[in-house]
Amino acid sequence: MPDKRRPWAAAPMAVEDGLLLLQSQALAEEEAAKTKGEMLTLFLKDKLAKEERNSTLNLHKLSTQWRAVLRETKDKELRQDIEILSQTFARVMDCKDNSLATDLEEAEEQHARALRSHLHNVDRLLQLQRRRLTCLEEGYGAQLEALKTEFEAERYGGRDGRQWHPLGVL
Repeated sequence: MPDKRRPWAAAPMAVEDGLLLLQSQALAEEEAAKTKGEMLTLFLKDKLAKEERNSTLNLHKLSTQWRAVLRETKDKELRQDIEILSQTFARVMDCKDNSLATDLEEAEEQHARALRSHLHNVDRLLQLQRRRLTCLEEGYGAQLEALKTEFEAERYGGRDGRQWHPLGVL
């Protein structure tokens, strides 16, 4: 009967046990929640790291593709520029060729004029020299005739009456 005598004494023990049981259950639930949270945090960190790697890889792929597109575009632009410059160069060369041909023709004409003028001047100088030579020859001929006449006069009747001989006076 002791139980009947003190029914209130058994109850505090059961309440304490219940409380302890509840506390341990709460602690276990809290531990489980903490473990679950840590696992969730680890899972999310792993997922974030994978996303960052994938993002970096995708960004690298996009950059590579974008560079390829930009290279193609720049290649087309440069090829067009080269074509335009090539055509411009061809036109400039044609103009220069025409200009040089014209300049060459003018230079040849000028050379021909200068040559004709030079030949004309040389002809005039030759005529002048021939006239001078003719005058000198005539003067020489006249002097020669005068000397011959004087010589003959001296030889055949000289001034003093003696004849002249190549070896001396006779």
